[in-house]
Amino acid sequence: MNTIQPSSSQGYCATIGFFDGVHKGHRYLIRQVNELAQQRGLSSMVITFDSHPREVLHSAFCPQLLSTPEEKMALLAKTGIQRPVMLPFTTELAALSAREFMQQVLREQWGVQVLVIGYDNRFGRNRSESFDDYVAYGKEMGIEVVHARPLQVEGLNISSSMVRSVLQEGEMQMAYTCLGYHYSLSGTVTHGEHVGTSLGYPTANIQVADCRKLIPANGVYAVRAMIDGDGRWLQGMTNIGTRPTYGDHAIGIETHLFGYHNDLYGHELTVRFVQRLRDERKFHNTGELVRQLERDALQAKTILEQ
Repeated sequence: MNTIQPSSSQGYCATIGFFDGVHKGHRYLIRQVNELAQQRGLSSMVITFDSHPREVLHSAFCPQLLSTPEEKMALLAKTGIQRPVMLPFTTELAALSAREFMQQVLREQWGVQVLVIGYDNRFGRNRSESFDDYVAYGKEMGIEVVHARPLQVEGLNISSSMVRSVLQEGEMQMAYTCLGYHYSLSGTVTHGEHVGTSLGYPTANIQVADCRKLIPANGVYAVRAMIDGDGRWLQGMTNIGTRPTYGDHAIGIETHLFGYHNDLYGHELTVRFVQRLRDERKFHNTGELVRQLERDALQAKTILEQ
């Protein structure tokens, strides 16, 4: 295995995991790492991976990611962790047992002295070993292994799979409660069929940058959008779906920005989903669709201005 980087002479208090979405549960775990590192006079570290393990081990698996690798590192940087590390997840890495991973990667490469394990986290080949095994291995090699406390929201332990589930149901407020931020998609604006323009509601058709990123449930959403990362969030509404009024199409993501009239083709658009307004549905005629779009716009503006 290739050495990633030399470890700190100070030593680290670390945690490991995929950390998809860096949701509130992850941040609660990382807060415990930061606190314990400070108590022990160590630096704090998060070790994560660039690819979902199942994506590497099962080539047909396509993950529904809450965060791209770039988004994940940006989110980790906001947690106060002193050293976020992203390792390439390879078949070579996957072949290591938990003991081998702890010895070769955590101890020898990174100088980890304290390892904080999430309440439901397993690692190592086939994820076959338990927390007690990690504790025993740690005693052999000088790594103290600590079990983290879970964070509960509304009586539930927050997990990435739970967040995926609520997004796939279009429950954006619950997703926000679990994530601590509005879920977003980013991509390049491409040419569509200009149907929205003919209705008086021109839309930006987004080609999502990472095909592994989870697309929320079909429907109409109140959103905020940023163009080319310029820092300004504009109000709008987004439709995710197949536009059944005009015959079924592949699922598209179309965003109308209120009061914005400049050309967006080729620009990067990031869309934050604030609230789902309604299901996508088929309308009998154009007039009925336009009247519904007017109601959608009014409702979205009311939500976004609160």
